[in-house]
Amino acid sequence: MISVVVAVRDGLPWLDEQLRALVAQECDSDWEIVVADNGSTDASAATARAWGARSVAVLLVDASARRGPAAARNIGASSARGDLLAFCDADDVVQPGWLQAMSTALGGADVVAGAFELGSLNGGDRGIPSPAVTRQLGDLPAGLAANLGVTRKAFEAVGGFDENLKVGEDIDLCWRLQQEGFRFSTEPEAVVSKRERATGAEAFRQGISHGRSGPRLYSKHRTAAIRRDLAGALKAWGWLVLQIPWLFDSGHRKRWLRVVGVRIGRLVGSVENRVFYP
Repeated sequence: MISVVVAVRDGLPWLDEQLRALVAQECDSDWEIVVADNGSTDASAATARAWGARSVAVLLVDASARRGPAAARNIGASSARGDLLAFCDADDVVQPGWLQAMSTALGGADVVAGAFELGSLNGGDRGIPSPAVTRQLGDLPAGLAANLGVTRKAFEAVGGFDENLKVGEDIDLCWRLQQEGFRFSTEPEAVVSKRERATGAEAFRQGISHGRSGPRLYSKHRTAAIRRDLAGALKAWGWLVLQIPWLFDSGHRKRWLRVVGVRIGRLVGSVENRVFYP
């Protein structure tokens, strides 16, 4: 069995769209959807419960005992029945064939990153999917929890997601798995349409959050998986300065705000973790 774990906290209105796409999935093996509610104050839990009344595949789990996406995913995984785990986010939309592709890929690997389609949920045409994998922070590849599969055996062997990490817990998981000898792979047919932050302010806040995770990951993995890229940091700051004249364009401004948020977050995170990772 493969269990889809969807961590959510105040996921409306997008959760309904994601659950509709998940319930419509077809897979050769048995499967279930575990919605791990991390203390929502909106009607996310009621929405998941309503879907559970319509489909026996949907199970709502109270994941409010410990806060944060890592904790919610761990609680969801502990309640799941599958020997394969697939993670996606409440505000995105899985595409037809996603679950079957992820299930098949996990037959030949221990952890699998799918692909993201970035156009259709963000006011554009459907884009060409790109791998949901990053090497931005280090030499080892890492998938993102918005589209990630892992065998239960591997997941439990490394203790699941690190709940001390509020951001970057998915990258950390992939690195720890590979350091323990588990196999990492990508699956281009496991496609998730990803929703970007709607406003510049949201993009800026997200950038800061992601930026702060870099120094934390560096302090944890610098001997095995991550390196400092001073040239890349200087290049990013230079790009920010050069792009200032074009900030009148709203789309360009949102990208600029996200990048400056990341750079500021890196500096804040460096102070917090007593490392230098700009």
